[in-house]
Amino acid sequence: MDEISRIVGVLGGMGPDATVDFMARVIALTPADKDQDHVHMIIDHDPTVPNRQLAILDSGEDPGPAMAAMAARLETAGADFLVIPCNTAYVFQDNILAATGIPLISIIDETIAAIGESSPGADTIGVLATDGCLKAGVYQNALRENELKSVLPNEDELVQLMDLVEKIKAGDRSEAVTGAMQELANALVSRGAQAIIAGCTEIPLVLDETMISVPLISSTDVLARRTVQLARGELPLPDRE
Repeated sequence: MDEISRIVGVLGGMGPDATVDFMARVIALTPADKDQDHVHMIIDHDPTVPNRQLAILDSGEDPGPAMAAMAARLETAGADFLVIPCNTAYVFQDNILAATGIPLISIIDETIAAIGESSPGADTIGVLATDGCLKAGVYQNALRENELKSVLPNEDELVQLMDLVEKIKAGDRSEAVTGAMQELANALVSRGAQAIIAGCTEIPLVLDETMISVPLISSTDVLARRTVQLARGELPLPDRE
């Protein structure tokens, strides 16, 4: 199909199931009648990248150099732009930008931009994200810049959320895990959240919009949709900052 003119470079493996889920959503969102209609993706699936949470919490190795190397490999392989199906990884985006000359599409920025479409009029947004992502403040800052308020997990809820994320990473998508994630989302709704951001790409593996009473903004879905649009040439690539 002539419309597909750009190659996507995917920094994957953070975590593995979330990467596969992202790819599946890209495929599902692509209008296609045959193989040749689909998006060309080059995947560097490296689960050995150091733990992003531990690095932010000052107890782990810096993953920035490993992600920079991945990004450089993808650019050399022919990628026209880069995506990362991991929210916390964007805390280290400066490493990637310094190592490449192609655009990096931010899952954070795209998710914030999607709020107006999915939740018009909402001004208080719940954020389910990892402890590292929340400590870095990437979602809180982006919401504040857009004059939106955030509702976050409390300390006990965040401990529970991290336990659930680790279980999902280990392959557990049981009713117990699903139900507990639903309870965490509903706790944010009870404290005033008018929409919920699934700000960790493991969360949409167990939580969907039918399970809560307010819109669920899946960062995975948002990034997948934008990836398809950019790869098919439906939108111009953003300029490098």
